[in-house]
Amino acid sequence: MMRAFSRREIIALFSSAGAAAIVAACSSGNSNTETPVATATGTSTTPSPAPSGTAIGTATGASPPRIVAAASAFLATLSSDQKSTVQFDWSNTAQKQKWSNLPAGAFQRAGLVWGNLIDQQRNAWLDVMKATLSANGYGRVVAEWNADQALASQGGVGGLQFGTNNYFIALIGQPSETQPWQWQWGGHHVTVNATIAGSHLALTPSFIGVQPATYTDSTGKTVTPLADISADAFALLTSLDAAQQGTAVRGTRAIDLVLGPGQDGKVVPPEGLQGSQMNTQQQAALLKLIGHYGGLSNDQDAAQRMADIQANLVNTFFAWFGPTNQAGSAYFRVTGPTVVIEYSPQQMGGNAADHVHGIYRDPTNDYGAKYT
Repeated sequence: MMRAFSRREIIALFSSAGAAAIVAACSSGNSNTETPVATATGTSTTPSPAPSGTAIGTATGASPPRIVAAASAFLATLSSDQKSTVQFDWSNTAQKQKWSNLPAGAFQRAGLVWGNLIDQQRNAWLDVMKATLSANGYGRVVAEWNADQALASQGGVGGLQFGTNNYFIALIGQPSETQPWQWQWGGHHVTVNATIAGSHLALTPSFIGVQPATYTDSTGKTVTPLADISADAFALLTSLDAAQQGTAVRGTRAIDLVLGPGQDGKVVPPEGLQGSQMNTQQQAALLKLIGHYGGLSNDQDAAQRMADIQANLVNTFFAWFGPTNQAGSAYFRVTGPTVVIEYSPQQMGGNAADHVHGIYRDPTNDYGAKYT
């Protein structure tokens, strides 16, 4: 059986991953300014989505009261018309579920669009994200966001709109330390749904994808936002013996997401290799892989989330669809009582590993259902 990890060890499992870079403070610059970030393995960069005067800064991690304070400060920067556009009633279930991996032009979002905000408002919104997310989580989301700017530089397709300006913000319910509310931010290939209810935070469902999977920033550095995820999934697979792989590998070709956008409430049966059939090292590798998602939230909330997932690790399954000789080109799924993770390279021509869809859900607590 796997030993119980301490709170500090649980945080370390995911906070040490190098590719989920910690975003460092940056000076102001233009919309193509690169933000140096410190990682556990050296120095990397993620490009800033911010225009001149917008400070990306470092996510510090905070309790829900700090998230509420940041959201209230953001609202204070808006005009009356902007507040009307960004705010929705808590009872508006349709808006809670109104998110997609598709780009603008293929899916109609509601709320405030990033491209229409001034620097003060952008800084205030980034403060909301930094209060909610861990340093690693914030760094990953920013890197995914900026991948879409790299995609935009390659040229548009029909009426589709790519780039960092085409991401939307919505607040569902009133920011409160006692009543539930949700912030929603997203666009092409990345969406975060954060539900805050009293002292609780839920970040499911969230879409964790990227295209291109690797890009070069303006300083010539290579950025690969999901490299740690694909590497750790492959490391887990290769740690399995032949019999275990025979159970974990479910097909020779990658498949599409099962629980992607529009699939709220759908149940997927667990399949693959069960945690109880893994040795201690393999279970630790599985927990580390899950930690890239559970660790999206600030450290306080992530520790609680990961402790819950660890408690059910023996009943958590790992499934693999696709080639077993390289990282990044296969689909994998983690299915447990309180977590579902999918990673799906897209078979649309070209290099499937360069176009990744991904989902992070809690079948018991999407949109904070347990707390609201």
